Amino acid sequence: MALNASTTLPYDTQTVLGVFTDEGFVRHMSEYVGGTLESLTVDGDTAGAFTLTAVRTMPTTRLPDMARKFVGETLSVTQTEHWEAPAADGSRQASLEMTVAGVPLNVSAVQRLIAQGSDTVVDLQGNVTSSIPFLGGKIAGAAEPMIGKALNVQAVEARKWLESR
Repeated sequence: MALNASTTLPYDTQTVLGVFTDEGFVRHMSEYVGGTLESLTVDGDTAGAFTLTAVRTMPTTRLPDMARKFVGETLSVTQTEHWEAPAADGSRQASLEMTVAGVPLNVSAVQRLIAQGSDTVVDLQGNVTSSIPFLGGKIAGAAEPMIGKALNVQAVEARKWLESR
């Protein structure tokens, strides 16, 4: 399933990246959707190229009933983001991968923070795949809109987070 989502935040790319890599914010987002942040590591200086890895326990309440019977009540999701150094205008790009422990569901995407004056366009393009026989397409199809909605929720919550500081 194709994954395409885009939103704009009224902050520069450095500020947006700072929120997206802030452990407090990542924990907040995990809890906001009913999950738990198990760990967050940032390997490298965020001023240049770096890798962020977040491990979350997520509820399966939004999956179809037949999928929940297969995967259980919670999932362990590992999200790895390989961020490139900033472009001259401050724009950033990351290759993003999400894997789910014990479930053949994968997300592979490119996330961009595109500088547009004092705003940042947050753009995500990728694919959701699952190799579970008979159910894989349904699970990937259910996961795809949830991930797109998650980007928009993240943007709304990032704005609230920044406005409260």
